[in-house]
Amino acid sequence: MKQSDTFLENAERCAHLAETAVNEPTFRRFKRMEEAWRALAYEQDWLDGEIPPGQVAIVPLSVAHA
Repeated sequence: MKQSDTFLENAERCAHLAETAVNEPTFRRFKRMEEAWRALAYEQDWLDGEIPPGQVAIVPLSVAHA
């Protein structure tokens, strides 16, 4: 299993936890964590050479400022 797959699994867990959140702050926290795990997966794929070096990533604003 690739490292990025592990990161994507963590993102899916956070997405599920966000769906079951009992309040808005908790929901937002899990969604930010989900976005961060997805950004890490993308970065890992880039580091592993699976994404061309010149390709620009679109990182959600909440991840960029987390």
